[in-house]
Amino acid sequence: MKTTPLCLIVLSFVVADIVHADNWPSWRGPTSNGICRETDLPIEWGPEENVAWRVELPGPAGATPVIWEEQIFLTSVKGDSLLLICFGTDGKQQWWQEVGRGNKDARVDEGNSASPSPVTDGKHVWSLMCTGHLACFELSGKPVWKVDLQKRYGKFNIAFGMSSTPVLHDGRLFLQLIHGEGNAETQEALTAALDAATGRELWKSDRVTQASNENEHSYASPMLYNFGGLNFLITHGADYTVAHSLEDGEELWRLGGLNPHDDPSRNYHPTLRFVASPAAAEGIIVCPTAKNGPVFAIRPDQSGDLTNSEEAVLWSRDKNTPDVPSPLIHGDLVYLCRENGMLLCLDRKTGEEVYHVRTHNGRHRASPVLADGHIYLTARDDGRVTVVKTGREFSIVAKNDLKEVIAASPAVSNGTIYLRSFDALWAIRGK
Repeated sequence: MKTTPLCLIVLSFVVADIVHADNWPSWRGPTSNGICRETDLPIEWGPEENVAWRVELPGPAGATPVIWEEQIFLTSVKGDSLLLICFGTDGKQQWWQEVGRGNKDARVDEGNSASPSPVTDGKHVWSLMCTGHLACFELSGKPVWKVDLQKRYGKFNIAFGMSSTPVLHDGRLFLQLIHGEGNAETQEALTAALDAATGRELWKSDRVTQASNENEHSYASPMLYNFGGLNFLITHGADYTVAHSLEDGEELWRLGGLNPHDDPSRNYHPTLRFVASPAAAEGIIVCPTAKNGPVFAIRPDQSGDLTNSEEAVLWSRDKNTPDVPSPLIHGDLVYLCRENGMLLCLDRKTGEEVYHVRTHNGRHRASPVLADGHIYLTARDDGRVTVVKTGREFSIVAKNDLKEVIAASPAVSNGTIYLRSFDALWAIRGK
């Protein structure tokens, strides 16, 4: 009987392990939806359990790290400097670069000017700061280009900083810059595409809406819809969700009704600024609002004005909805983590409530992450990560406290969960 050499057997296991290992190139992961394909991840940890390492950071921030192979990239502040820092997956710092200066704290302790997450393609890494400083670096830390978006597109008028994270796709960086001065006539908002290699503008599309007051400020990030042959950019803010052509920025459709201007049964909410970003899966886009406002699920293959369209809107939910964490879509369910720790599970097709249960009595700012049949929900003030089993039956499988403030979403790569607190970067790794 022919036998297989032991070395080939070992190699086959190694290759299989590599196949299931994901990079985490943007703040919501490899497919921009908060879902990781890896298995055998730790579900329990503490300061002395399943911690591979912890490294102190020079200052706080709420930006999620991104990971490519054996490098981790994250933003931070150091005094007035806005930094992009690179660590190895061994916890050792490799380099840092100053992207800009002019840090400003938001609402005392909610965030600062290093809030946007970096993005990488494994060859370069791009970092945008709330100040509008945008820079590209090689993975070695060598600068490639830098631009000041406020000099290019005009002064940002947004209360707590331009926290939107860019989208990288097919050699282009897509930017959502939604801000204004609280007056519909002077609204300043645009979407732009840049050549990722040079920073050169490829196109710019003005965003025209009826939004006014604080609603002209959006803290959400653009998202890419890339399923079933459809490929377009989703922007979110100023009372609307809007889809754009990737080629020229042309508006494909817009969804209103998120904060109605002409509905006699509802008053216009003057401070319904969007923070949570949309989430997408094949055949569905979930569009959140804020402050217990409505959530809409729509069909992506539409055009024109989708407001009040029975064909376009799959379902909507009017209350008990999230303010900051973005939605998560998996299988036949949609998960919404509210800022008060309540987890809402809805049927993907109908929007019918499956359960609505409290996970932890604390502020939640991070967006949920799903991996290997579990959802990781991160509370801000005590750093507790509640691990919930996926499915229609609610079940908490672990509660993990790090006792540090965490506003960033978890990042997962190559068997490790990375948690970025205001004080440190943690690597959570099973034995």
